[in-house]
Amino acid sequence: MALTLSDVEKIAKLSRLSLTEEEKRQNLQELNDIFALVEKMQTVNTDGIEPMAHPHEAALRLREDRVTETDHAAEYQAVAPEVRNRLYIVPQVIEE
Repeated sequence: MALTLSDVEKIAKLSRLSLTEEEKRQNLQELNDIFALVEKMQTVNTDGIEPMAHPHEAALRLREDRVTETDHAAEYQAVAPEVRNRLYIVPQVIEE
């Protein structure tokens, strides 16, 4: 999958980036290089390889699951201008 200059211009517009013609050409080359690498990586045979959560063998130190702190919500919310059902009520800032 190769991108075109118009694809880079569209991405820049959506990202609200102002790019010079040289930057557009440079980004086009870099993005196409990344896509080429991804395509190359997809050709690697991974049959029989188990997915890993972490590249290093590390044992997790487990601790007992118990409450260590008390609930301070009422204390924190006592100074709030408005609270309903343990939620802070704030003015609407985004118009619908």
